[in-house]
Amino acid sequence: MALREMLLQQLLLLLGLIILAATEASQPNSNCEMSCGGVSIPYPFGTKEGCYHDESFLITCNKTERGTSKPFLRRGNIAVLNISLDGELRVLSPVAHACYNGSSTPSNKTSIELSLSKFAVSSTKNNFTAVGCDVVALILGSEGRDYGTGCLSLCRSVDSVENGSCVGIGYCQTPIPTGVTDFLVKLTSLVDHSTILGFNPCNYGFVVEKNMYNFSSSDLKNFTNQSVPVVLDWAVGNETCEDAKRNSTSYACIANNSMCYASNNSGGYRCNCSSGFEGNPYLVDGCKDIDECQNPNPCYNELCHNFDGGFNCSCPKGYEGDGMKNGTSCKLLVSQSKITIIALCISVGFLVLFVGSSWIYWGLKKRKLNKLKEKFFQQNGGLLLQQKLSNRRGSVETSKIYSADEIKKATNNYDESRVLGQGGYGIVYKGILPDNKVVAIKKSKIGNQSQIKQFINEIIVLTQ
Repeated sequence: MALREMLLQQLLLLLGLIILAATEASQPNSNCEMSCGGVSIPYPFGTKEGCYHDESFLITCNKTERGTSKPFLRRGNIAVLNISLDGELRVLSPVAHACYNGSSTPSNKTSIELSLSKFAVSSTKNNFTAVGCDVVALILGSEGRDYGTGCLSLCRSVDSVENGSCVGIGYCQTPIPTGVTDFLVKLTSLVDHSTILGFNPCNYGFVVEKNMYNFSSSDLKNFTNQSVPVVLDWAVGNETCEDAKRNSTSYACIANNSMCYASNNSGGYRCNCSSGFEGNPYLVDGCKDIDECQNPNPCYNELCHNFDGGFNCSCPKGYEGDGMKNGTSCKLLVSQSKITIIALCISVGFLVLFVGSSWIYWGLKKRKLNKLKEKFFQQNGGLLLQQKLSNRRGSVETSKIYSADEIKKATNNYDESRVLGQGGYGIVYKGILPDNKVVAIKKSKIGNQSQIKQFINEIIVLTQ
């Protein structure tokens, strides 16, 4: 049992050492040069063995005649201008030329042939360009690759050429095919070149980064011994991400929080830091968290919380929203209790308004009714009757004026059984008051206003 445990421990230790050795083998050592001639050399590129991922990423750092350093791609003569971890490499490429001295055969001619191994000429960042007034320029596949493209430019006079123009007069361009890792530039004359030797002794052809060459009519006369920038696409290996992950010793995306993606132009794969991280995904600790809360702070009121791979914004107490300056921001929070109070206040307000309006309505209606009663009271001689009764001497009881409702009740709504007789101006009814007192009640049947006074006089006589 003890022997088995000892063997298991040794096996685990050996496995750990193998993994550690594999990791160290894919990492640059501490004395690797990180730049050459002012150009940064990030891993997987390197200037010597143990500093690059594989031989295709070798950058040779040579001394120039001036004593300065200059980086070159692998062990060749292609000068490196810039290396990007986004999968781009900018290099200097020479210009092919064919010069004439009076015959149709060039007296001085150089063709350009580049073999870039696993790197490809970017089909989106470069153009194939030809300069000349009698030029057919071709870019052909070399090393067994069967493809070709090119452009043609013809002109008889320098006066027909415009600086910076791209109309096929003195200058033409065409796109680069995808997947070009090696090419050959060839130039030829289409007509008798001797007729334009005065302003265009040479034809030129080259691949150049877009927007990095501005045509000038002076280039027709002399553009030899020039170099132009070219953008290359680089990638790791020739495998897909799925296949590469199966081989842990050669898989390049070893950083924590890194991911693998396919290269569209050159084959193979590239590595990238995951969202929220930045740095070099080809190094173990290469991908570092991005502190999104640093300037410019993306959060409203700068209430920002950063965490590995992301961040979140919060709102102050009493506010709601996503807290983002470019989002819903933070808005004042209206609580449910406040909503209830507001709704209650509105309801009470409407109730008070309704009660108040009703009170005013009925008050105005009652006032109108009283005015109407007073009008009829005066119109029907009530005021005259009241004056005559008040002038009479006698008990207050005989001078009391009853309302119409009281009279109706006393006569049982002027029931015919209560009729005692009729006079010239009305009908006399037997009335029984609330105190059971029996009285005579005369109901007027006046047809016009002139009879009111006579009716009142008759009432006065009856009360005596």
